[in-house]
Amino acid sequence: MTTAEPSLATTWPGADVDRRTVRPGGVPVSALVAEVPRPRAVIVALHGAATSSVYFDHPGHPRLSLLRTAAALGFTVVAVDRPGYGGSAGHDEDLPTHQARTDLLFAAVDALLEGSEHGRGLFLWAHSAGCQPALRMATDPRGVGVLGLELAGMGREPHWRRREALDQWRRDPSGPRPRLRVWEPPDAYPADVYGGARIGSPTPAYEMRHRETWREEIVGVAARCHVPVHITLSEHEEVWRSGPEALADLASLFTSAPRVVTAEQAGAGHNISVGHTALAYHLRVLAFVEECALGVRDLPFEEQRHE
Repeated sequence: MTTAEPSLATTWPGADVDRRTVRPGGVPVSALVAEVPRPRAVIVALHGAATSSVYFDHPGHPRLSLLRTAAALGFTVVAVDRPGYGGSAGHDEDLPTHQARTDLLFAAVDALLEGSEHGRGLFLWAHSAGCQPALRMATDPRGVGVLGLELAGMGREPHWRRREALDQWRRDPSGPRPRLRVWEPPDAYPADVYGGARIGSPTPAYEMRHRETWREEIVGVAARCHVPVHITLSEHEEVWRSGPEALADLASLFTSAPRVVTAEQAGAGHNISVGHTALAYHLRVLAFVEECALGVRDLPFEEQRHE
């Protein structure tokens, strides 16, 4: 009698994932941490809106987990619940400004990594609304040692479907406000992942207030970024305008970065790290992290905008 091979869904390699909480300045900050001995580097992962750190380690799907895949390749990963999420939910009054939230993230990462090896340094990996604090950290004086930056699911202009729905709502605001199309198309995700029931989280009020102003602020913040940047948009992105022109537009903002690489992830929707092609996406960006850890910072211009 033959024995079936164990499913990769249950045997995916990598370090154990621990939930930790630290209290810098008295504010509780929770995180998921996959720590390895003598890491190549440390990846700090920042989730998007309406979810939490579990976005990077979806329950029941270790193959889709950034933490487990990166740990298997020798990277420590710290997926922080951003200010207003997880442990710090309800602490908005303690975090009234962008600077206060940036300070909390730096302090939390320091506390979570206290006594741990950092390898070649920190790499910031962000999705959607998490790209805002990641860019602020990378351009803060304390981010001088950051190796590089991954920005996924970020845009400057809404997707045309979302834009049309918003325009219609503005003409007739009596109807419900259009929802973001963050889970389209359904077949980009496993059936029990689609919709995000197991990783959802309330969005803090400050994030809703600053959602529209960020499209203007990003121009100045991106211009101050002096580390290598990788930008990913999904093939089926329906929150932001996507495609080659949108990627080139985003890349053009990083006028001070020594290297900018763009990529479109085939088969993916907006929530790129929990879809069927999450592993392909993670491996692609982990190759970029490895290059940053090796000190690869510059390429001829013709190679900067394409993968």
